[in-house]
Amino acid sequence: MQMSYAIRCAFYQLLLAALMLVAMLQLLYLSLLSGLHGQEEQEQYLEFFPPSPRSVDQVKAQLRAALASGGVLDTSGDYRVYRGLLKTTMDPDDVILATHASVDNLVHLSGLLERWEGPLSVSVFAATKEEAQLATVLTYALSSHCPDIRARVAMHLVCPSRYEAAVPDPREPGEFALLRSCQQVFDKLARVAQPGINYALGTNVSYPNNLLRNLAREGANYALVIDVDMVPSEGLWRGLREMLGQSKQWAGTALVVPAFEIRRARRIPTNKNELLKLYQVDEVQPFYYGLCTPCQAPTNYSRWVNLPEETLLRPAYVVPWQDPWEPFYVAGGKVPAFDERFRQYGFNRISQACELHVAGFDFEVLNEGFLIHKGFKDTLDFHPQKEAENQHNKILYRQFKQELKAKYPDSTRHC
Repeated sequence: MQMSYAIRCAFYQLLLAALMLVAMLQLLYLSLLSGLHGQEEQEQYLEFFPPSPRSVDQVKAQLRAALASGGVLDTSGDYRVYRGLLKTTMDPDDVILATHASVDNLVHLSGLLERWEGPLSVSVFAATKEEAQLATVLTYALSSHCPDIRARVAMHLVCPSRYEAAVPDPREPGEFALLRSCQQVFDKLARVAQPGINYALGTNVSYPNNLLRNLAREGANYALVIDVDMVPSEGLWRGLREMLGQSKQWAGTALVVPAFEIRRARRIPTNKNELLKLYQVDEVQPFYYGLCTPCQAPTNYSRWVNLPEETLLRPAYVVPWQDPWEPFYVAGGKVPAFDERFRQYGFNRISQACELHVAGFDFEVLNEGFLIHKGFKDTLDFHPQKEAENQHNKILYRQFKQELKAKYPDSTRHC
């Protein structure tokens, strides 16, 4: 009897041990599956959001090093260039949003960060010694209090060659030293800045827009170069990443993002449906509609607004380039640089689009994505100073087109 009890006890112990072993194996199996699934999800996440291991101190050290270098002069000798005040780690196949601004217009950067989920590159122009100081202190404050900027934004500084930017003392200007959050930095900038037109500087210094554009897109494979007071449609970066990642057929193609402008009192639309509702009641219109209609007309807005609704971003139709079309586009490969002789107002983007055409690029308009400029542009913005600048650049543009014939002797295309 005692032996039988001992046998039963041993049997139950063995059974219990076996059940525990099975349970442990199942837990191990589930853990491995979860780990693999988690790793897969992490890999997918990191594909779109590469990590930024840099600490605040590392970013500040980079800023100090860039400023301490003294910068380099541009090819004209008129401007001093400080590359990489802030840097960002970027996938070679990523799409970067490249823009430029005067110091006052950096207030628009927060809106771009909200809409564009990928990397940004910003070239800042400081026309005076005081603005150069403000730019460095502002960069210092943004790098200290804005994790998103540390992770995703590259920033460069350009000033007249006679000035040198200095390593900022965090105590000066005092109002920035008291800030404790990213929102406070942008709020403070909005109060001290006087945002307006980039080239309305109130000085005798020309705004070097094409130098700034080249600097912002430097090192990028795919770049969308826009003005800082424009806003991309929601999800445009992700849509471009997915589309460009599916095929290698985009070499030699400029993917055009249609540009619009909206009344300042209106909320910026996030998607095409919202845009079309405002377009139908004339609260949104094609970019430059009241100032230079031919500059955007080849986009063929009437065709674009009547395209069937789609989920995936893709090229919808091909448009031959026509002078003076100056589209906003994404392109990779050997994209011609912007000619840095064009400054201030007139022909600075047209000239680059013209060379893109002569170099053999084709233009295809995207079906869903778009850009919105804040406010309508009209003839009231076109004051006599701009007219003089425009005439100077018009003469330069004629010369530029002749130079393209020598630069691309085998091309059958002309501007």
